[in-house]
Amino acid sequence: MAITARAGDDWWRGAVIYQVYPRSFQDTDGDGIGDLRGITRRLPHIASLGVDAIWLSPFFTSPQADMGYDVSDYCDVDPMFGTLADFDDMLAEAHRLGLKVIIDQVISHTSDRHPWFGESRSSGTNAKADWYVWADPKPDGTAPNNWLSIFGGPAWEWDGVRRQYYLHNFLSSQPDLNFHNPEVQEAVLSTVRFWLDRGVDGFRLDTANFYFHDRLLRDNPPLVPDPDATSRDAPEVNPYGMQDHLYDKTQPENIDFLRRLRALLDEYGGRATVGEVGDGARSLQTVAAYTSGGDKLNMCYTFDLLGPEFTARHIRRCVENSVVAVKDGWICWAFSNHDVMRHVSRFALRESERERVAKLAISLLATLRGSICIYQGEELGLPEAELAFDELRDPYGIRFWPAFAGRDGCRTPMVWEKELTNAGFSTGIPWLPVRDEQRMLAVNAQEGVSESVLEHYRRTLAFRCLHAPLIDGDMAFLAFNQDVLAFTREGGGERLLFVFNLTREAQTVQLPVGRRVTQPLPMPGFAPLFADNTITLGELDVFCGRLR
Repeated sequence: MAITARAGDDWWRGAVIYQVYPRSFQDTDGDGIGDLRGITRRLPHIASLGVDAIWLSPFFTSPQADMGYDVSDYCDVDPMFGTLADFDDMLAEAHRLGLKVIIDQVISHTSDRHPWFGESRSSGTNAKADWYVWADPKPDGTAPNNWLSIFGGPAWEWDGVRRQYYLHNFLSSQPDLNFHNPEVQEAVLSTVRFWLDRGVDGFRLDTANFYFHDRLLRDNPPLVPDPDATSRDAPEVNPYGMQDHLYDKTQPENIDFLRRLRALLDEYGGRATVGEVGDGARSLQTVAAYTSGGDKLNMCYTFDLLGPEFTARHIRRCVENSVVAVKDGWICWAFSNHDVMRHVSRFALRESERERVAKLAISLLATLRGSICIYQGEELGLPEAELAFDELRDPYGIRFWPAFAGRDGCRTPMVWEKELTNAGFSTGIPWLPVRDEQRMLAVNAQEGVSESVLEHYRRTLAFRCLHAPLIDGDMAFLAFNQDVLAFTREGGGERLLFVFNLTREAQTVQLPVGRRVTQPLPMPGFAPLFADNTITLGELDVFCGRLR
C-alpha cells in the first residue's frame, strides 16, 4: 500500500508523485501501445514503492502528432488507451490502493483536429473565430512577428481559408488557444470540471506559463545570456533559445486565470495542481508568482534539475535560488520525466557507475525540500535507450536530428519480466523498441534483490516518510568545500544532517565547532565512516545523522 505523506487537503505538500507515460507502461491488447487497463494491472507495483500519487501523461482523444499532447477531445479517452469506463476502473483501483491520481491538462493549445479549431478557421465571423490566436500577415506576406516554435521554425502557420496566420508554440498542428477570450477560459474550465466530477485528485498543467500571449504581438528581443542561469527552455541546437521570450508567454494576465482555476478546484476540496514552468532564467520568479498567496497553483516544477549537471555547486545554487525566490509557494523537484534524457545517462560518467548514480540521485531527491516526481523506470535505474533515426517517433527529435535525438530514448516501454517478449510490455510489436540493456533491469530481475535499484527506491522512500523534516521541514545549507553538498532538515522536533559527495573521489568532512551528530542514521544503500565528528565519504556517497 502507498504511504501517504500527509492526510487532508495538504496531501500534496511533500508528496512523492510517480509519472506514468501511458503509451509505454503496459499494453494489454497486443497493439504495441500501453493502455489504461495496463496501468490498472500494474498499480500494485507503483503502490509498493511508497509513493503518494500517480501523474498520467495524456490519454485523451488525439491524432497523436505529439503523442497525445495534441488533444482533439478533452472529455474522452482515445480508443488506443481504452474507454472512460477503463479510466473509472483505474481511478477506483488507485484510490483503493491509497494512491491519488493526477492527470495532464494540455490547455495552452489543442490539436488542429479539435472541433473548436475546425469552426474557428472556417471564417473570420463564426462564433469561435476568436478562440485561437489569428493575425494578419505583414504587408510583404511574412509572419506577424519573430516568435519561434519550440519544435523548430516560426511560431506562425498560414491558413488559406482565413487568409491569416495562426499561432502555434509547438507543432503547426497544435494551434494556440486565445485565453484573452473569456469564452475560451470558460470552455477550458468546463473540461477541468468534467474530470473533477469523475474524481481525479489533481492536474499537472502542461506549459502552464504559455496560456496568454502579448496582445500587441511585439517581437521578442534577442537573449542576453545569463551565466548564472540554471534552467534552459530548449537544447542549444534549437534557435528558440536565442530569444528572450518576453511576449509569447508568461504574460501578467495568466495570474488571474490561475486564480479562477484554483477557485474551481477549491470547490471540490483536496485537489492539487502542479504546473510545468519553462521560462529560462526567470523560471523561479514565475514559479513564485504562480504559487504564492495560496490562491493559484499548489506547486510548480522547472527544468533546473533536468539538465546534465550533477554537482554540489549546481544543486545548491538551484535549491538556494528557489528558497530566495519562492518564499510562500512550493517547488516540485525531479531529475527525469518524459521530456528529457534519463538522468542515469545524463549523470553517470561511465556505464559501471550507473547503478550507484541511480541510488544516490533518489537519496538526494528524497531529502530536498519540496514535493518530488519520479518517472516510470527510474526506479529500475533504466538508462536512455539509443535509437536509430528510422525508429524515432518524436517530431522534435526528427526535426533536429542528428544534433538532437529528441525524447524517444526516455519513452521506451517499461520492462517488467526479462524472460518475456518485449520484457512483458506487449505481445505485439511495441511502438518503440525494447533494448536488451533495459530488459536485463526488468522489475522481476530486481524484485526482492536487496541491493537492487528497485529495492533501494522502496527503502529510501520509506526513510523519507519516517522522518517528519523530510516532508515539509526547514532546509539550510552548511558551508564546506564545493565538492560536498551539506544541509540540514529540521521539523517535528528532529534535526537531520545530510552530506552528499557527488564526486568520484573520497571526501573527509570535519563538522564545525558547535555541530555534533548525536546519532548516525544509515541512509539505505550507503555506509560512510563516522568517528570523532568526522565524516569520511567514498565516491558518490551520502551520510545522514541527527544533530544536536
